[in-house]
Amino acid sequence: MYKQIILFVVLVSAIFGLSKATLAVDISSQTNTSSFDCLKSNGYSYVIIRGLETGQPDPNGPESIENAWDGGMTKVDVYAVPCPLCVSSSGYGQILRMIQSIKAYNVKFGTIWLVVQGAGYWSTYRDENQAFFKDMINGANTDDYSVGVYTSASQWQQIMGSWNGAASYPLWYSNYDSNPSFSDFKPFGGWTSPTIKQYNSDQMVCELAVNQNYY
Repeated sequence: MYKQIILFVVLVSAIFGLSKATLAVDISSQTNTSSFDCLKSNGYSYVIIRGLETGQPDPNGPESIENAWDGGMTKVDVYAVPCPLCVSSSGYGQILRMIQSIKAYNVKFGTIWLVVQGAGYWSTYRDENQAFFKDMINGANTDDYSVGVYTSASQWQQIMGSWNGAASYPLWYSNYDSNPSFSDFKPFGGWTSPTIKQYNSDQMVCELAVNQNYY
């Protein structure tokens, strides 16, 4: 009887945990309202749209953000892929231009997720990378946007070393294990728990190429 009670509690806890989870996608292509309608009908209510690509505002981003809201998404964020080695453009300037390009379209969004990956696009000096990251934060702070970090344990180590100066910001990490849970997570970079996990890449959903995320 005691074992049955324990099993029942575990099952209820598991079901409750799943009910609190949110499925999300991130996209990098122009996406229309009907695609978001389809995503919603397939259980996705949260989307993260590319707003910055290699240091330049993504021209497809603002309209996709508008279409996401019109298509029934309840949460819309953006992610920013910077260009740290573009010497003519600071981290502050890259993020600020992205924000301005989206605001010019008169659409709203939530968090800016700063992408820290692709060591070849970053300096070989970690202190320079840390300074660039702080500069991006300053760009986001000009309009008081929330900031998060997209990375993985291996990418963070290559680019930022053992620095834990971003650990106060939410973490969106990648691990393509097809497992929509945080059971695989191991602390790194000062983070002890994640906010989002990108668990599948390059999936076709509603005839749209997406990465799948667990939130």
